[in-house]
Amino acid sequence: MSSLSLPRVLQQRKTSLEQERENFEKTQGVSISKAINQVENPVKEKHVRSAILGTFHEKCAETFWAVVLRLPLQENRIAAWKFCHVLHKVLREGHPQSIPDSFRHVSKIEDLGKLWGHLRDCYGKLIQEYCNLLAVKINFHRRNPRIPGNLILSSNELDAIGDNDVNNYFQLCVEMFDYMDEILTLQKSIFGSLDMSRSNSMTSCGQCRLAPLIPMIQDSSQLYDCCVKLLFRLHASLPPDLLAGHRARFLAQFKILRNFYMSASILQYFKTLIQIPSLPENPPNFLIQSDFGTYVTPVVILPPEEELVPEPAESLDLVDLVSSPPMSNGNTSPDILAERDSLIEHLQNELSRYRTEMAAMMNEHQRILRELNETINALEGQLATKNSELLEERHLKEDLILQAETAVKNHESEKKAEEEKFQKLKDFYTKLREEHIALIRQKADVDKQLLTIKSQELDATEKAKLEELAQELATLQASADAATEQNQALESRLDFVIKEKCQKESEVQDLLSQKEDLDVRIQMMSKELRDRLEFLKMQTDKVIRESHDIVKKAVHEVDNPAFTSATCSIDYFTSLAEGLDACLINLQDKVTLENIIRLAHRTAEFVLFGKATSNTSPDIEFGERMGSKCKEVGEECIKVLSDCKVDAPVSVTLMKKSISDLVEMIASLQSSLQASSVPVGDLVESELAAMDKAIEEAAKKIEEMLTHSRKEDSGIKLEVNEKILDSCTGLMQAIKILIQKSRILQAEIVAQGKGTASIKEFYARNHQWTEGLISAAKAVAMGATYLLEAADEVVSGGGGKIEMVIAAVHGISASTAQLVAASKVKAKYGSSSLYELTNASKGVTQATAGVLTTAKACVQLVEQSDDFDVSDLTPYNVKRLEMEAQVKVIELENSLAKERLRLAALRRQHYAMAPEADQLSEV
Repeated sequence: MSSLSLPRVLQQRKTSLEQERENFEKTQGVSISKAINQVENPVKEKHVRSAILGTFHEKCAETFWAVVLRLPLQENRIAAWKFCHVLHKVLREGHPQSIPDSFRHVSKIEDLGKLWGHLRDCYGKLIQEYCNLLAVKINFHRRNPRIPGNLILSSNELDAIGDNDVNNYFQLCVEMFDYMDEILTLQKSIFGSLDMSRSNSMTSCGQCRLAPLIPMIQDSSQLYDCCVKLLFRLHASLPPDLLAGHRARFLAQFKILRNFYMSASILQYFKTLIQIPSLPENPPNFLIQSDFGTYVTPVVILPPEEELVPEPAESLDLVDLVSSPPMSNGNTSPDILAERDSLIEHLQNELSRYRTEMAAMMNEHQRILRELNETINALEGQLATKNSELLEERHLKEDLILQAETAVKNHESEKKAEEEKFQKLKDFYTKLREEHIALIRQKADVDKQLLTIKSQELDATEKAKLEELAQELATLQASADAATEQNQALESRLDFVIKEKCQKESEVQDLLSQKEDLDVRIQMMSKELRDRLEFLKMQTDKVIRESHDIVKKAVHEVDNPAFTSATCSIDYFTSLAEGLDACLINLQDKVTLENIIRLAHRTAEFVLFGKATSNTSPDIEFGERMGSKCKEVGEECIKVLSDCKVDAPVSVTLMKKSISDLVEMIASLQSSLQASSVPVGDLVESELAAMDKAIEEAAKKIEEMLTHSRKEDSGIKLEVNEKILDSCTGLMQAIKILIQKSRILQAEIVAQGKGTASIKEFYARNHQWTEGLISAAKAVAMGATYLLEAADEVVSGGGGKIEMVIAAVHGISASTAQLVAASKVKAKYGSSSLYELTNASKGVTQATAGVLTTAKACVQLVEQSDDFDVSDLTPYNVKRLEMEAQVKVIELENSLAKERLRLAALRRQHYAMAPEADQLSEV
């Protein structure tokens, strides 16, 4: 016990669980660090698999995030890109708790994307879009916790998540559309960032960008399947008009997703890693429920895990870009030339693709514009018809109301008059009736008196009185009959008045019912008019949003690196400015949907072609300022569109000023190009003629030197001179053939490209290519002159060395290679003249190799003839000569170092005096 040290006794031992935890964290740190490294190659599956298994081991992703946050994600773009890929795999295949553990890190992911989004290269944009995709995925699972990270759901599980509620299905479908949009945006950027001449699918850098497409294919196939099932459910419960927006969005995504799968399936890299599903040519028809019975779920198949380990990235490199020989000696490697040709061809293909896409986009926009104009005209026509109908109905209602009121008033007055008349007739009838009754009673009294008189014997006086009474009785009887007839007439008139009163009351009731019907109809037409106005307002907002998106996309494309190869003539761009000014004037006069759409299209076209025109500027800074001014025009247009309201004034002063500034910059560019291009068209012919003359004179001079050497020299000197001059003669003949083929190809290029312009105008318009051609011609002429001088000094015995001939041959080889590259840069693929030029270039290469071989043989021949005989030297002389030789070697080494510095300075000066070489390489 005494031998045990006190610190060792007091040290607390770790438990087995703590030791296991420490080992686990260490292993996870190593695996995650190896997966998210800074080497531009695809993430190795075994390291990602180790990180995924780690989440299941600890049933969360805390260790994963603890390790990741210590990595240099903000310092290295490759590490940030691989982090996005690994996190995507962990969210998909890791423990279910990995997604909730990532909720609090969403802001860090978004900040990382914004940080790298400021980097103006392909990885910066890709990282920003990938971070947006990951944030959308995490938020999607936060809102829908019952959906797993791999998005694999059965039909029953999908029903359970939606709780058989149409509103839940509707909202879930919208969220899945948003998720799919982020995937399709990122895949488009990945394919757009690939340079097929450098980073194809079988190179490490290409595979590094393409590897994340595998989890995106898995996510998109599941999202597509869920969207199809949800849309069939929605169409079974809701009217089709309500789901028109869902259908349009699905159809747009279907086309892009199908092209995505087709583009990925043809890449060799994915052949052994994933079996990509194929979508049908036509999307499902959701309006026909029976189509769901023929729907087939797309299935993504991955190989077994042991096959997921890719081969080392070094074995997949098809092009060795690192081992290419340096260009310090002035030679151009065939690999570099081939790479340059492929790059040029790729840029031309990209330019053609962008032009095709731009034409398609313009056609699509024109089609949408026509459809919207037709819809607007139809709606305006319907609105005008409804307004006229409503106006007629209002006038009819007013007339009917007026007639009803008049009829009611007339009826009331007539009714009052009839009642008064009826009351008078009634009173008169009552009076007549009373009189008639009184007369009847009086008649009865008379009859009684008459009977009494008849029963008695009346005297003459009484008889007279009786006759008088009889006469009075007859009169009273006639009056009673007249009163009875008059009473009957009054009764019939009273019946007629009562019937007329009932008829008037019925007419009044009919008018009141018509008034109520008109009120209901007017309310319905007012509601329909409000609905029409609301729909027109929605269409207006939609048009303005679409116009915003068109201009924003054009502004975004200005910063696209792939767009720097596009060019546009200044005259065409100036014509676009006139059309845009006319659109602004029309919009300022009257804000209509047609003027808004036309302004958006013209502005987008103006911005894109303005950027293409700026690419022709030889001053890079001036071109960048023009690009910034193009973006400013687009941003001012967006502000104008934001202020647009139908039939309301709008201010376009700032946008007009931006357009005017850009047009002034274009005018300045045109004047500078004209000033610099005037001598170019005249200079190219003179330089080419000077090159031909220099080659002819060099060949003729070499023939003269060979004839003179055969007369004057003999022995080894004659043999050396003949070999050198013969090989130089062969080289000159090969160069003459090359120049002839180059001229034929140049004539073909000019004939194809100049159109109705002259040859000098073609040279001026393509000044960068022309300057490269002039530089190449000068280099060939100078190389031939220098070769002639070197050969003359060697043959004439003027102190020249064979090494001068070797250096001259190297220089003329580089200059002819430059001439070939300048001639081929605008040649049409598959041209017979291009094929002949390539063969002539091979002839020059063979002749150059022959001169070099001959020169080296001559050097050995001279050295063998100058063998130093040391057999008769004394030890002192040997030592002295040895010291002299060492001194000579030191002097030569010093001289060699000085000459190398001098050569470097001359090359720097040559590059400074010939910037067209750099411009040619950029083309």
